[in-house]
Amino acid sequence: MSIYKNISIVIPIYNESENIIVLLKELLKILDTISGGEIVIVDDCSTDNGAELVLKHAEYRENIIFCAHAKRLGQSACLLTAIKHSKNDTIITLDGDGQNDPKDIKNMLEIWEKEYKNSDFLLLIGNRIRRKDTFSKKLASRLALYIRKIILKDNTPDTGCGIKIFSKSTFLSLPYFDHIHRFLPALVNRQGGRVISIPVSHRARAGGKSKYSNWLRFRVGILDLWGVFWLIRRSPFPIKLIDKNIIKNNQEKE
Repeated sequence: MSIYKNISIVIPIYNESENIIVLLKELLKILDTISGGEIVIVDDCSTDNGAELVLKHAEYRENIIFCAHAKRLGQSACLLTAIKHSKNDTIITLDGDGQNDPKDIKNMLEIWEKEYKNSDFLLLIGNRIRRKDTFSKKLASRLALYIRKIILKDNTPDTGCGIKIFSKSTFLSLPYFDHIHRFLPALVNRQGGRVISIPVSHRARAGGKSKYSNWLRFRVGILDLWGVFWLIRRSPFPIKLIDKNIIKNNQEKE
């Protein structure tokens, strides 16, 4: 059975009223070609009218699920809420600012369908080739990538890209913490999984503004980085289990 029949697109939003409806319309065109597909949007206690706009669209579509946090909990909490409320095992994440291009979903799904047969524990993540961000943001990302390679050795060129594909069971098996979405490649590698980076396009913001400053990303990122480093060092997973038959044969020889 093709995975195209059952996917859940999850989107966290916070004050993205200027972007979310345009993104939603683009995604609905994709879902119209997919049986059993859905969009799960979680609003993180926005102060604009984005939630009202989404709810108006959700009234006429059974494949739009809307959830809202009573207080602001952050992007990772939104993803966790959305994934728990999704009905399908194939999860696609996108940022709510519209900078991820939904047109990349088709290509990533084709790769997912092929590679998932060979690996149950798999993460596909976008690699933004031509980023439409400020110079300072690009510079901060390059610095963060350099530090990650040294400490975590995840060898993922763009861990901050919002468009990803993974299974629901994979995400829920990971140790949850705030900002987990920034460290999915390292955590998947920790459990012996595979991470594949896919070139994707990137769009400039049509409206609104980024919710993170470079300083905030750096300050929080350093603490999380050492936390994930500790987690990987203190709780390694076996990459390959020993075949019980091999053990039995060896015992018989002795």
